[in-house]
Amino acid sequence: MNGLLLILIIVVVAALALAVYSSSKASGKRTAASLADAKADARRVIERLGGQVLNLSGSDEASKQAMADASERYTAASSQIDQATTDKQALLAKESALEGLYYVRAARIAMGMDPGPELETLAGQRAAGAVSEDRRVQFEGREIEASPAPSQRTPNYYPGGRVAGRPVPAGWYSEPWWKPALVAGAWGLGSVLLFDAMFSGMHGTGYEQGFAQGFDEGQDPGSDGGGDAGGDSGGFDGGDSAGGWGDFGGGDFGGGDFGGF
Repeated sequence: MNGLLLILIIVVVAALALAVYSSSKASGKRTAASLADAKADARRVIERLGGQVLNLSGSDEASKQAMADASERYTAASSQIDQATTDKQALLAKESALEGLYYVRAARIAMGMDPGPELETLAGQRAAGAVSEDRRVQFEGREIEASPAPSQRTPNYYPGGRVAGRPVPAGWYSEPWWKPALVAGAWGLGSVLLFDAMFSGMHGTGYEQGFAQGFDEGQDPGSDGGGDAGGDSGGFDGGDSAGGWGDFGGGDFGGGDFGGF
């Protein structure tokens, strides 16, 4: 009797072990397949951005700067996808490439060309909105301008999104004043005054009803589709968008020719 009980126990334990092993193996296969799909999706966008970077050159200051930013995003996205080991990291690489395509689109607009098809919305972009009027403010001894269109005075494009937790509207600026926050991951003490003066009450931005509301939206992880995809993940710095400063960003223009444009 004791011998039969021992055999039964061994059989049950073996069956449980086999079930756990089979489940773990199946889960590993699903994870690997999901990562492969995510990386393939990201590489598709990265390759399309690469085609644009190789085939389009700027003709004025605004378009040249936008293409330089697009090239920087391509380099960042290529590096990020090579290092990606999770779906999240692959998504961040795609975001970086998508942002680069927004810069390409901006360059085409600056040169009076067809901008191509609409792009996927970047993380945080909807909540940030877009510059809808010309603004000029004094900040820390210098004059900073914002405009909905490129000009000699506003040659620096930003596709819109959150930078260090705060919405920065899409638009053209006299200088890339958001770069220090991208690098440091935090805004300087005087930034509240800059945001308040530059965007408060501006129609079409996250600050349309005033700076406080826009700031609150930037802090709310659920304000734009469940949070900003540019969080820190597995060694990838996902501050937000804009040029290749260790984060991720936007869109899809199809190969090297905007799908026939």
